[in-house]
Amino acid sequence: IPLLCRALAMSKRPLLLFASPWTAPAWMKSNGDVRGKGALKGRAGDKYHKTWANYFIKFLDEYAKHNVTFWAVTAQNEPLAGLFTPPQAPTIAFTAAQQRDFIAQDLGPALARSPHRTRLLMLDDQRIHLPHWAKVVLGNATAARYVAGLAVHWYLDAIVPPGGSLEATHKLFPDHFLLYTEACTG
Repeated sequence: IPLLCRALAMSKRPLLLFASPWTAPAWMKSNGDVRGKGALKGRAGDKYHKTWANYFIKFLDEYAKHNVTFWAVTAQNEPLAGLFTPPQAPTIAFTAAQQRDFIAQDLGPALARSPHRTRLLMLDDQRIHLPHWAKVVLGNATAARYVAGLAVHWYLDAIVPPGGSLEATHKLFPDHFLLYTEACTG
């Protein structure tokens, strides 16, 4: 927080920050561990999903106490990595349908009720999952109204050309922006 406050004070223009969670607490996960393959217990709309959505609001509340606001949050960093990740990596697994339901029933309403004007981004994973992931989530009118855009990682670009993923998704959902949120040359 002190570093963010210094950066905000030094910037001549507003900084647009976004946050992306890696994992929920172990007691909320199916594998009982913050690491490894595990999903949120239960299903969208239940106490685990509502509590996890409220974690997002508490996170935003605590940073706001220090005058740090977030332009956006993603529903989950690399939700499909939770199915394939090494056992020591912190993650939560979501399918597109599970993320859709979590957004529609829990996270979207929690953000809408909160005092924060933070946008919600979906996917936050490889573009190889497009346009399928977008069709599942944004094809649901309730989930779509809470989502501002799609967070995309650029790994595996050689496997899926931009036209088949980014362009196809943009044509299907032109009112939702596409934003690269993670990339490297490794």
